[in-house]
Amino acid sequence: MRSSKSADGGEQRGLILFLALITLAFLYVAAPFASALLWAVVAAIMFQPMYRWMLSKVGGRENQAAILTLLVITIAVVIPALAIGSAVVDQLMQIYLGFQGQRIGAEGYFDQLHDSLPARLQAILDQSGYGEFAVLQARVSQFLSQSAGLLARHAVNLGGNAVAFVLSFAVGLYVTYFLLRDGRRIGPAVRDALPLDKAVAQDLSTRFVAIVRATIKGSVVVGLVQGALGAITFWIVGIPSALLLGVVMAILSLLPAVGPAIVWVPVAAYLLVTGSIWQGVVVIISGAMVIGLADNLLRPILVGRDTGIPDWMILITTLGGIAAFGFGGIVIGPLVAGLFLASWSIFRDQRPAAPAA
Repeated sequence: MRSSKSADGGEQRGLILFLALITLAFLYVAAPFASALLWAVVAAIMFQPMYRWMLSKVGGRENQAAILTLLVITIAVVIPALAIGSAVVDQLMQIYLGFQGQRIGAEGYFDQLHDSLPARLQAILDQSGYGEFAVLQARVSQFLSQSAGLLARHAVNLGGNAVAFVLSFAVGLYVTYFLLRDGRRIGPAVRDALPLDKAVAQDLSTRFVAIVRATIKGSVVVGLVQGALGAITFWIVGIPSALLLGVVMAILSLLPAVGPAIVWVPVAAYLLVTGSIWQGVVVIISGAMVIGLADNLLRPILVGRDTGIPDWMILITTLGGIAAFGFGGIVIGPLVAGLFLASWSIFRDQRPAAPAA
């Protein structure tokens, strides 16, 4: 009897070891398409309500509903994203080549800004050494050149790996189709396969979906709205590279409260000191009354208060996720934070209550 139990235990450990090894092998094989798979899962979660609406309209035909939903995703999300990305890359290349060829007259802008300042402020800058363009050139111009050059080189690498990009893009759409169509069967199957109590697995899966939707709505959608409003404002007042500044504003919107202001406040200050009064006033009004209020108005409507993740933790995990995983960290970082809090909350709830005194 003991030998039989020992054999069963050895077989169980062998099965666990085999599962671990084959899982690692699967992750290694699928690693080149990790980003595509991540965004496919995100798209399937976000557009699952639309798929169900389509399913009701086409009489329950799952393939047609999935194809129609995928078509909406392509037209409403993918094509605009590619067009905006291409325009931003062009503006980055122009800035990088301008710095490399010294065609951007940074010294002229600096002299114009310096001469327009009050005399007392000019004296303070001159005494500190920052009144000369040569002092700032080594720091500011080199920083901008290196930053634009880094982004431009990434864009060139992306263009050089066009085949890999197209392949990943096709894989993402292909997987999204099947996740839309079979998501209601795949999700419960994965949840039931987790080595957790059924109630715990159900709670974690529910919070996983809620966190993904809240992250996309709260970070991506609100950021895109603020970036679009900023780009429109800069275009109205005639600021060069308005689209690029709008994209930067959308990225900085991840910083609570002050994110977009990092872009529009310096732009408004430059316009005012260089004599473009009405343009500067327009930027200030738009930044304070429109762009600044977009976050306060849209985030409670789109996200609600269901995630329970503090703002400071969202900020840290989002920035850390971007540093570790690239653009996909926008989703991975807050997702890790949400599951971290959810796991500890479940662990706390399942601890046995202390006996009464």
